[in-house]
Amino acid sequence: MKHTKRTIFALLAAALVLALAVGVWQNLPRRIVATDAAFDLSQLADGRYEGSCDNGLVKVTVAVAVQGHAITGVEILKHDNGRGSAANAITADVVRRQSVEVDTVAGATYSSDTILKAVETALAKGMGTK
Repeated sequence: MKHTKRTIFALLAAALVLALAVGVWQNLPRRIVATDAAFDLSQLADGRYEGSCDNGLVKVTVAVAVQGHAITGVEILKHDNGRGSAANAITADVVRRQSVEVDTVAGATYSSDTILKAVETALAKGMGTK
């Protein structure tokens, strides 16, 4: 009888640990990948476009300036992050390459991806406004 109670207790404890692990895994932030393969900057009118992204861990809002069908600036309006503030430097790469298809900042991958997706969202708002 004692052995049966221990076995039942061990099985219940294992089931509880497994259920907690699955719950935590399902709520982990997902990596967001931006891709601007469909963007044609010639379709963007001059202006300032705002975009946001929230991956569950990092929240970003940006303003993208467009002049002469080129990205002339990316301003980070809001960046709620853990230790990913180094990713703010990625905005210069976006302007230089005229694309969100740039390398992420080492050690700040989630923040980098979230910033890039926010830029992509901003550009999507401006598509077809020419």
